[in-house]
Amino acid sequence: MKRLISRSALGLAVAALAVGGLATTARATPATANGGDPTLTDVYIWATDVNLRQQPTTDSPRLAVRSQWWADAVCQKQGQTVHDPAVGTNNWWTAVMEFSGSDIAWVNNLYIRGGEKIAGVPDC
Repeated sequence: MKRLISRSALGLAVAALAVGGLATTARATPATANGGDPTLTDVYIWATDVNLRQQPTTDSPRLAVRSQWWADAVCQKQGQTVHDPAVGTNNWWTAVMEFSGSDIAWVNNLYIRGGEKIAGVPDC
C-alpha cells in the first residue's frame, strides 16, 4: 500500500510540474521594444497582418504589413473611422516609425495595445 501511495504522490507531483510547465510555455511572451528613438513612446502592434498606411485612412497606399511588432510612435490624430467586427471601432491613428529615422506610416489604434487613444503618444 505504501508503494501505491508513493507512486500516486510521485505521479501527482510530475503532473503538477507538467501542467505548470505547460502553463508557462503556452503563455505568450510579449515581444520586446525595438530600442528605437528613446525620446519616442514605444507602442506594440498586437494583431497580425496590420496595414501600415501612407495617411490615416484605409484609402491611402499601404506601405508595409506588420504582425506583433514594436514601433516608435511619433504622434496620433483622428482620421478615417475603422470598424473591425472582431475588435471594434476607432478613428484614432498613430504615426509610427520602424526605427529611428525610418519613414513614417500610419496604424489605426485598434491594432495598437493601449486603447482608443494611446497614453504617452502626443497629438499631431
